[in-house]
Amino acid sequence: MRAYPADEPLWRIGLYLRLSREDARQGESASIANQEKILRDFVADYFAPGSYTIDGVFADDGLSGTDTARPDFQRLRGCLARQELNCMVVKSLARGFRNLADQQKFLEEFLPLVGARFICASSPFMDTYADPRGAAGLEVPIRGMFNEQFAAATSEEIRKTFNMKRQRGEFIGAFAPYGYRKDPADKNHLLIDEDAAAVVAAIYRWFVDEGYSKAGIARRLNQLGEPNPAAYKQLQGLNYRNPHAGLPDSRWSAATVAKILRNEVYTGAMVQGRQRVISYKVHKQVNVPPQQWFVVPGTHQPIIDAAVFAQAQSLQQHPARTAPGERRLHLLSGLIRCAGCRKAMRRKSSGSKVYYVCRSRQQDCCRHSLREDELLSALLAVLRVQFALGGAELAARLAEITPQEDERRLLTRRLRQAEQQCQRCRSAAASLYPDWKSGEISREEYLSLKRYLTQEQRQLTDKIAVLQQQLAGREAAEPPWRALCGGTAESLDRGLLTTLVETVWVERQGELTIDFTFSDSLRRLLEE
Repeated sequence: MRAYPADEPLWRIGLYLRLSREDARQGESASIANQEKILRDFVADYFAPGSYTIDGVFADDGLSGTDTARPDFQRLRGCLARQELNCMVVKSLARGFRNLADQQKFLEEFLPLVGARFICASSPFMDTYADPRGAAGLEVPIRGMFNEQFAAATSEEIRKTFNMKRQRGEFIGAFAPYGYRKDPADKNHLLIDEDAAAVVAAIYRWFVDEGYSKAGIARRLNQLGEPNPAAYKQLQGLNYRNPHAGLPDSRWSAATVAKILRNEVYTGAMVQGRQRVISYKVHKQVNVPPQQWFVVPGTHQPIIDAAVFAQAQSLQQHPARTAPGERRLHLLSGLIRCAGCRKAMRRKSSGSKVYYVCRSRQQDCCRHSLREDELLSALLAVLRVQFALGGAELAARLAEITPQEDERRLLTRRLRQAEQQCQRCRSAAASLYPDWKSGEISREEYLSLKRYLTQEQRQLTDKIAVLQQQLAGREAAEPPWRALCGGTAESLDRGLLTTLVETVWVERQGELTIDFTFSDSLRRLLEE
């Protein structure tokens, strides 16, 4: 045991522990608990009895030492700066630092500035109180350089391993994308999560077939009481935290809906590598160009048909928006464009009539205003002709890409959950009276709980009625394309238009040129 002067200060010690995921994989020094035991034994042997107190244990588990932005490292640093502690003890320099610049700045600038003591318990042994010049010795920066190079080599090996897994289509994320779950037998493979997948399918249906805006879809999901992806993961018992989430509760947002609508993983393709860290020292993530993503098709069961996904991407490219307070897009939003300037035409109301006009003043632009009802009539007439020419093939295609069953599954699940909650409320309410009479709860508790359960049951009953009505309407609804195929359609809806029509071009003299999504199929039929 080391002897100290009689006037030695009382050392208020903070033990710092760190274990990265890479260290754990390589079996390095067992665990955080092992490090703490080693340091406590060292302190008890190194310090004279009564000359110290261990006032804090600071542990960063699963974090790299290549930067100092570690929660407990920063907390310990703050305690030293405020002089709540005056001594820091680590097992080795590598536990505190894997970055030479950070190491030297901390040892040579920060510690002398706050007047704190630093002890490294293993090679190279260091005690800045017993040997103030020890930190300036040659061995310390050399060891720091080796630690940094080890971190760089380890980072490169891990990156190569991850890229190999990405190229093979193996999932390497910590949490499966919303709509999927990790295969218990193979953590690199995804299985469909039926409950969440029903929500994903409904989102695509509402957006593609029913013309809902992203904000409208978010409001609809919130009214159904559906938890957003982050809340859903937490309800499944996963330790999921998203520091960038815009909403702290379980409510959906338009941004969350947009992210789902852009994610190709729902077509059965594994898409990874959208972001990367700048370097092993700088852990900030940056976006990667799409051409550098790792995309491997057919790695898992799809939730969304590839044609529906492609249509959703096409719709998102149209500059369509909803009117204030509305959920759905106007029937022709984003579809009507001026053939001269190639820009979307503006929708304007005048009395009871609605018109589309070109906002540009270029010479070649359309100078006519077209009534919306006349445009819709013209489109309906043209589509009737197209179905008369190629009705069988078009009907078969529409039947494939119109997922009628998806929303039924979502509504059925929500109805079943509401009925189960309502039954639990009834059971809880029925047990209140016996509990009061037996003296387990007071009269005030009985009345308060009864009021709460009665109100909860009333709300659930109303919710059940709404869900039953929506489910009945969905089951009775006939796809609008059937009437068009049979020649009996008298109107069009947003979903049918966006399925069949890519763009309606308005020429300078008011003529219309229509780009159909099925033009190749129709051309082949006409040629035959």
